[in-house]
Amino acid sequence: MKKRLIALGAVLLAVAASIVGLGSPAFAATGLHISGTNIVESNGNVFVMRGINHAHTWYTSQTSSFANIKATGANTVRVVLSGGRWTANSASDVANVIALCKANKLICVLEDHDTTGYGEDGAAYTLDQAVNYWIGLKSVLVGQEDYVVINIGNEPIGNTNPGQWTAATVAAIQKMRSNGFQHLLMVDAPNWGQDWQYTMRDNGQTVLNADTQKNTILSIHMYAVFNTAASIVSYLDTFKNNGWPLLIGEFGWQFSSGEVDDQTVMSEAVKRNLGYIGWSWAGNTDPILDMTNNFDPASLTTWGQRIVNGPNGLKTNSKQATIYGGTTPTTPTTPPTTTPTTPPTTPPTTAPTTPPTGAGCAAAYAVTGSWQGGFQGEVKVTAGSAAINGWTVNWTYANGQTVTQSWNAAVTSSGSTVTAKNVSYNGKLSAGGSATFGFLGSWNGTNSIPAVTCTAS
Repeated sequence: MKKRLIALGAVLLAVAASIVGLGSPAFAATGLHISGTNIVESNGNVFVMRGINHAHTWYTSQTSSFANIKATGANTVRVVLSGGRWTANSASDVANVIALCKANKLICVLEDHDTTGYGEDGAAYTLDQAVNYWIGLKSVLVGQEDYVVINIGNEPIGNTNPGQWTAATVAAIQKMRSNGFQHLLMVDAPNWGQDWQYTMRDNGQTVLNADTQKNTILSIHMYAVFNTAASIVSYLDTFKNNGWPLLIGEFGWQFSSGEVDDQTVMSEAVKRNLGYIGWSWAGNTDPILDMTNNFDPASLTTWGQRIVNGPNGLKTNSKQATIYGGTTPTTPTTPPTTTPTTPPTTPPTTAPTTPPTGAGCAAAYAVTGSWQGGFQGEVKVTAGSAAINGWTVNWTYANGQTVTQSWNAAVTSSGSTVTAKNVSYNGKLSAGGSATFGFLGSWNGTNSIPAVTCTAS
């Protein structure tokens, strides 16, 4: 599943869990804290995590990843650390990680990966050992409560005796508090984080009650067990009905039949105002879960395109923490909110041609928003009277427009000619079925609508 180096098969057999927190704290909160079902900043503003996991402990030289993750629109990065199971991340290294998060205006979730699969993986550390690691880092963590969340241990129990999770997690939280930590704490579910035996779901209140500061959130990792909308909705509903805050601390994507339903994960998270943090930027032993090719931000994979630019993705659903002075994603996919000097007219569009008979397709191009020098466009592809396995849309600009960014299609340009091809998950369309892709573009003076053609394969 990921570079944490556990067996992919063991991980993908597990089920998802959720994040839980308690009600409004009765003490004067320091930094990020739980209020009701929300994460809240010290100024009272609700903060919804939208982020990406980064495997720092194995790729400590990839410091540019923090800026590149920020450029996706993410407001949070979950950073993999190790206290010794792998090369240990020292206090000075962790201090630099925090500085990189702050420099790039990201909330920093720090997690100790040493605990992954304890009880099933003989190399895994206990949660108590993880707490000792955090105690050793206390000098660089105290005072960072506005910016840092401590995820005590990644996926701390495997599939062997998951019931031990409750007592171990209670003890870990209490030890963190007795050692003076006031940070928002995050705790992962057992079953390799996926709670398919429902230990966290059924014992969450016990864990939350253990925190004297009422400032703990539970985290579920959603992979192959959550391969249907019904399984995802049912699990999330349980936590909602219990009044517990929830975070999806890791999830993958449906790269083949039977994998996690990432589209439902994201849409439900957005609908419920839940945070999500996708796994992972790059460097997986199974590269199907890499969002970039070799850490290159200009080379997003299909998974990267889905979480960054797709429906309910980072570009349109992430707002920067107000501790950094703003809420606007780095590269907005909606027009700026400043009033244009010339009021825009109703965005132009083309009517789709009648879908052909047989295995063909038609396309309709529309400008969905426009501002000085830039615009957002959308193309809807519709299959004819027979199913198709793929599609290619072409158009030529007449006024010097250019496409600068796209999602849900692989878009290339040669001069004024633009070609858009389906990606892996939206090429197959049933008879009369449709797919939509979007893009950002630039224009100057005139932004006329081009004629478009669609070719099916």
